[in-house]
Amino acid sequence: MHELVKDYYGKQLSGSADLKTTACCDASSVPAWLKPLLARIHPEVLSRYYGCGLVCPPLLDGCRILDLGSGAGRDVYALAQLAGPAGEVVGVDMTDEQLEVAERHRRHHAAAFGFDNVRFLHGYIERLDELDLAPASFDVVVSNCVVNLSPDKDAVLRGVHRLLKPGGEFYFSDVYADRRVPDAVKNDPVLYGECLGGALYWNDFLALARRAGFNDPRLVEDRPLAITDPDLAPRIGNLRFFSATYRLFRLDGLESDCEDYGQAVVYRGSIPQQPQAFVLDAHHRIEAGRVFPVCGNTWRMLKESRLAPHFDFIGDFSRHYGIFAGCGKALPFVGDGAEAGEDSCGCC
Repeated sequence: MHELVKDYYGKQLSGSADLKTTACCDASSVPAWLKPLLARIHPEVLSRYYGCGLVCPPLLDGCRILDLGSGAGRDVYALAQLAGPAGEVVGVDMTDEQLEVAERHRRHHAAAFGFDNVRFLHGYIERLDELDLAPASFDVVVSNCVVNLSPDKDAVLRGVHRLLKPGGEFYFSDVYADRRVPDAVKNDPVLYGECLGGALYWNDFLALARRAGFNDPRLVEDRPLAITDPDLAPRIGNLRFFSATYRLFRLDGLESDCEDYGQAVVYRGSIPQQPQAFVLDAHHRIEAGRVFPVCGNTWRMLKESRLAPHFDFIGDFSRHYGIFAGCGKALPFVGDGAEAGEDSCGCC
């Protein structure tokens, strides 16, 4: 699979226009604040962008960032501007042709930014322990439509967990399927290269993340993907694919469910580009100045990460009130005089 991917992205594709799906993001959907950053990036680097999402979480100034599968460097050079001269961005990729483009334009970007805070490493994202990268040394790890291409996704997630500082996060976009991908699709070279053959069933991904130590994966956003090539569409059958962005925090002891400890947070409105509300994930839009009840996991994600200075925190873990209302689970017992079978699941 490594050789297949190297050939596809190093020789078969000459630019994002050659892709046969809508995985690559539409430039019109780029947020306004990001456009000036992209305008400073060399056109050849931009033309070789194969990502499927936005991997620029907030508050990156001074951060040490790792980009897995950095390709020609588009995201590295965007993140470098956000990290600033006090930060560093390291890109890892296995494709020589892509790395050559990224390295060739380093001077261009150093001149445009006024500093050079990037470096690129040739390596495999399943073997991060073989690279000169110290454990617990990164504030943020990102990846853009690359994990699906790995033949050993467990190893990728374990490696990320090892490299993140406590409270750090893996913020990444990738392709997921609505069911487990059959072998006929997995073994199709073009479908694999197009990020479909290696796509994980979303529920298998959640289990994989928890095995690696990321106990409460948070979905940030998602969108359906269309197969635009008429020759490929029949090979997909009824499979549905989605581009999705997740954030995984390295926080030991996160609980498997949303437990209520009577906690709340108040957002100060101080995060750039988010003065009115902070979006933690698809289910947490926290308005500035408003007391916002949260579960214990969310409280810790905000309290024990770089996000903490932008919030006021109410409560602690001294009292437990059960499962948090609205988390998708409820008390399983009948009780309260209800008749057996009332409002119960048909399989119970």
